[in-house]
Amino acid sequence: GNLMKELLPFSEHPSGPLTALCTDIFTKILLAGSKKGYIIRWNMASFLEDPRNKKNEIKEELCCRAHATEVVELFIEEEKNVIVTASIDGSVRLWHAMTGYYFGYFGQARKFELSDTSRLILPSDVSDFPAIIKEESKHMEKKKVKYPLMLDRDK
Repeated sequence: GNLMKELLPFSEHPSGPLTALCTDIFTKILLAGSKKGYIIRWNMASFLEDPRNKKNEIKEELCCRAHATEVVELFIEEEKNVIVTASIDGSVRLWHAMTGYYFGYFGQARKFELSDTSRLILPSDVSDFPAIIKEESKHMEKKKVKYPLMLDRDK
């Protein structure tokens, strides 16, 4: 889990150093787990088609808090459309791959209900709701400041 501790994702959300990576079977989706317990999903499909084209970029699609502590392993099960995450706290959890909705943890008394993504629940140790990144919010332009802050010794 500490092999990639210096690699920081380019993300709007506070994800921390990455500790786990995986891709789907076609290498179109990249999943990352972080030291702070976040999982981030990027779409690499357009970038892989033509990496020299600057318009084709890796797009962040999802960021959610999966654990209160470091994520040490994750993988995507494409047939069921779920992400499985494991943490140093000893828990193994299931998430919906597209929305980040929490299905439950291994060892729970109730069965996993993978078809119901309408009710949003969170694990007891996580309070951050999943953030689905829309295409238009990714391209934020920096505003130019006409009058920068200046030191006024009289004030």
